[in-house]
Amino acid sequence: MSISSLIALGISTVMVVGLVVGLGVLSLLFGTGEFFFGKPRFTFLRTSRGENGFSFHLAWNSSKEPGKIDKVKVRLFNPFGSPTQGEVTKTFDAKSGSFGVDLDMGAAFGELLKAKGVDKASVSVELISNDGGLSFTYDFKGERFLKLLKGAHKSINDFADSSGSSAAFYHQNQHSMIAESVPGKEKHLVLPTNPEFIHLFNPGGGSGGSADGAAEAEQFSVSKVWIEDGCIVCNACEDIYPEVFEVTQDSCIIRAGAPLDDGLKILEASDACPVEVIKYNKA
Repeated sequence: MSISSLIALGISTVMVVGLVVGLGVLSLLFGTGEFFFGKPRFTFLRTSRGENGFSFHLAWNSSKEPGKIDKVKVRLFNPFGSPTQGEVTKTFDAKSGSFGVDLDMGAAFGELLKAKGVDKASVSVELISNDGGLSFTYDFKGERFLKLLKGAHKSINDFADSSGSSAAFYHQNQHSMIAESVPGKEKHLVLPTNPEFIHLFNPGGGSGGSADGAAEAEQFSVSKVWIEDGCIVCNACEDIYPEVFEVTQDSCIIRAGAPLDDGLKILEASDACPVEVIKYNKA
């Protein structure tokens, strides 16, 4: 084999190895992003059922992970306390997608919370689908579990709709429609503050309407935007304006260096917040 052939073979080998490594890195990055940002969100709510009550909200992508959740299991691992372990299970009407429940877990749950050494124990919450094999497990240190359980600000009643059932957490008082397609974006709430959808709220144009019958919303800047206590991590604000809002496991924060020149988007996120904790000042 000639020297030129060996060089060509070497170059080809390096290119193939580089391609394989590049694909592996991309796959790893995608998997990491999916792990941190695509996983279901579990939130404690304030119970109305006394010391034996357990209320929570779960949101997950049911189109990617189809199934219905109808059981919660709370387990105590308490090797240095008494009792050393415990388990309480409660079934409820099957739920899918985003839902909230407020359950009476029974006296055994109240006793589990009073276990000696529970603050240093481990507590796991498992949400289970009896018919589909779907399950989500969340692990907590005992001290943090008790803090989140007893410190929850919002109850399930805060999200009850007019029929008394669990609310749709993406709700706007005057309109509650979802846009199926916005070019380059995911589904969005249809709000009168969003110029993309203003024509739906003023279809005839009327005074101030543009030539095609769509009113133009006046843009503005804000000097400050912040989140008050009570966020339920529903993710609505981040879906609308991810450059400004970042939803974490327990709350929502304003991103460092967030742009404040698109007041209409910030107003849209504020209108979409089901617990009205997004506040801002106009510039």
